[in-house]
Amino acid sequence: MKSDSQTMRWSLRLTESQGRYRPWLLDRGSLTRRIQMRCTAFSVRHVRQRNDMAMPSERRMVALKHHARALLRDVFLYCGETPMVFAHSVLPAASLHGAWQSLGRLGDKPLGAMLFSNPRVRRTPLRFKKLNPRDALYRFASAVLPEPPASLWARRSVFTLQGKPILVTEVFLPGILELPLSPALFPCGRGGQSLASRVLHQ
Repeated sequence: MKSDSQTMRWSLRLTESQGRYRPWLLDRGSLTRRIQMRCTAFSVRHVRQRNDMAMPSERRMVALKHHARALLRDVFLYCGETPMVFAHSVLPAASLHGAWQSLGRLGDKPLGAMLFSNPRVRRTPLRFKKLNPRDALYRFASAVLPEPPASLWARRSVFTLQGKPILVTEVFLPGILELPLSPALFPCGRGGQSLASRVLHQ
């Protein structure tokens, strides 16, 4: 996965209707936890890890030098036999030391559980993109879908601990729309404040 599609850039704002995907895209809590709360048969499958070059836009987000390699991790989050999310992570070698040294040995454990368990972890604002078949991420994510849709919504952000960044991209698959939404995913509180507008609480 070494190139980006330039048909649409990642944006800090959602500029068109995302339908029922919108609450999932905007929620800043642990996506893994959100799915587990609604699914009694959660699993992480098709784990693929390799040391390789990240895509140009990914390298910029985690300050990787042009020829530097990183640990790239791809997994699918399942509820029963239905794929919910394709997660793609970029872990620079320098980030796999110290507090995060165990991240390179996660196996079929969800990365999100580690990221949200430490109150010192900081997260950048979410960026969004509507992926199409020309995007490498779309092709990876749709590999488990018998009838891939014309496009897939994705979001990404950087998690930082002690100055060491990790980029996490989540591509939402149609199966996630089968899960019930809880009130926590809708705008709430005084002035319609939503989880997306709050500071990340680890």
